[in-house]
Amino acid sequence: MKQVEKFHIFLLLLLVPLVGLAAGNFQTTTTGWHLAGIRIEFYLFVMTLVGIAFFHEKALFIAVTGLVSIFLVRMFSTPFDPAEHLSNEWEILLNLFGLLLGFALLAKLFEESGVPDRIPAMLPGNWTGPLLLLMLVFVMSSFLDNIAAAMIGGSIALVIFRQKVHIGYLAAIVAASNAGGAGSVVGDTTTTMMWIDGVAPEIILPAYLAAIPAFLIFGTLASRQQFKLQPVVKVRNEKQHPISWKQLGICLLILAGAISTNILLDFPALGVWIALAIGALLVKMPWGEVRNSLHGTFFLLAVVSCASMMPVEELPEASWQSAFALGLVSSVFDNIPLTKLALDQSNYDWALLAYAVGFGGSLTWFGSSAGVAITNLFPDGRNLKKWIASSWYLVIAYAVGFLFLFLLLGWHPHYHN
Repeated sequence: MKQVEKFHIFLLLLLVPLVGLAAGNFQTTTTGWHLAGIRIEFYLFVMTLVGIAFFHEKALFIAVTGLVSIFLVRMFSTPFDPAEHLSNEWEILLNLFGLLLGFALLAKLFEESGVPDRIPAMLPGNWTGPLLLLMLVFVMSSFLDNIAAAMIGGSIALVIFRQKVHIGYLAAIVAASNAGGAGSVVGDTTTTMMWIDGVAPEIILPAYLAAIPAFLIFGTLASRQQFKLQPVVKVRNEKQHPISWKQLGICLLILAGAISTNILLDFPALGVWIALAIGALLVKMPWGEVRNSLHGTFFLLAVVSCASMMPVEELPEASWQSAFALGLVSSVFDNIPLTKLALDQSNYDWALLAYAVGFGGSLTWFGSSAGVAITNLFPDGRNLKKWIASSWYLVIAYAVGFLFLFLLLGWHPHYHN
């Protein structure tokens, strides 16, 4: 069956719950419409995420369709006030919009600063060369968006391995970018969402106690895989440009602006754009990145909005078991809406959750935005069977990291609002 035909079938399935409602086939209670005891909104949400997982090229359309469907169900099944809902959500959505676009510019400025061009010369020729590249991706992801860190790492891998990149190593680049951002509020969209929603950075920071042992496991095994297939090939670049200290300084200014305005005004996006405005006076800004990032930004805002309308009071209670399960679920469903659900529910151990939903998305190529982005460079990575078979150790690394943090520090839930 052609991909287009499958997509049309999916859209019809997404409308089935609404048709069923019109036919009166759902149980109506004071809390909403139910099917088999489950609120209809959850069915629509899951179907939206399934559609996104299998039809990435139509992700924005599917997310908006799901959002409209869920909105209509809430309007007609519950005493839902759109104005009141928007008054509670607008600040989070505006902050997320500003930060996603601002961090896209930050990533481009760092890429153009000349620092990534120096990385290949630093790598040794044995199996620790691939390992060191993964470590650099891990570190970069702590202050860059994980998509940017993965793309920089993938671009370097293409060159130094002469385009012979093992799929297991490709998955490890994604895992390193996700693990590296797990404990930093500026390193991943999920942790940035937690920060915007009131979770303090120091509460998320212990996620690195899980990310580091996980990295040691998958980093070692993936690097040996890659070395066996193709060792590092040194590339001599005679036209290497000098490092732009101005661009690096603006990157630091952006991070400082986000942190300071979040502390002072509870609005980190404002600080990012003030820093960008100052930076525009000093260097030529890559404003084209804003246009390139709009599609992905609107997609993420749509799925976050879908999640914000879920009846979280009917979800299982927050626990370490549910946090672990959310990490596994994030390998097939986008971790952004899952994080939003957890934030609305509250009372999670946010370090454990940040690690789980961040790293868990690495288990499949479409489980995180970094995986989706990097397979544009490596189309062979979209073979799910090969991805899982080549990176089987990621599941073990995920479980070991999670249990290490849980056994070391225990379960410490926080109400963040």
